[in-house]
Amino acid sequence: MKKNLGVKPVMFPMPVLIVATYNEDGTANAMNAAWGGIHDTNQIGICIAPEHKTFENLVRTKAFTVSMADASHAAACDYVGIVSGNKVPDKFAKAGFTATKSEFVNAPVINELGMCLECEVLSYDDKTGCVVGNIKNVCAEEAVLTDDKIDPAKLEPITYDPENHNYVKLGEIVAKAFQIGKTISE
Repeated sequence: MKKNLGVKPVMFPMPVLIVATYNEDGTANAMNAAWGGIHDTNQIGICIAPEHKTFENLVRTKAFTVSMADASHAAACDYVGIVSGNKVPDKFAKAGFTATKSEFVNAPVINELGMCLECEVLSYDDKTGCVVGNIKNVCAEEAVLTDDKIDPAKLEPITYDPENHNYVKLGEIVAKAFQIGKTISE
């Protein structure tokens, strides 16, 4: 029997998204955002509280990047989530991140993280913090590719466990999507 747990913002898995923007002085800034995902075809939606430096930056520049946090950079990815860019303006560098300017939008691509979505702001709500971005490009390190496709086993993305406050690395393949269901007869 299922037990009622009440109203909670709980989903599994919750991606750990590292959102990067440029500060007014041209330095890179990043934050950790767990509340986001694909919004529509070629769009991403993320909830970012308006008081975050990243929100201020993306409203000003109309651009941002989103990288998947990975197991080998968990500490740096957590750091940019627990430290405010309003209080520590060089938190990007302190996390050990470096950046290359996106070829597609006015935002930094984090060199250390294996994949990145380069996005332009489509809309935002400064009351709720809901940001929708058009994905202009996806780039990935060759080291995380197999047959020119992102390989989760090589990328080692982490997810956020909102119940226990843990980062969890994605695991093994269970079945082939759009195939396993065919084993059920009609």
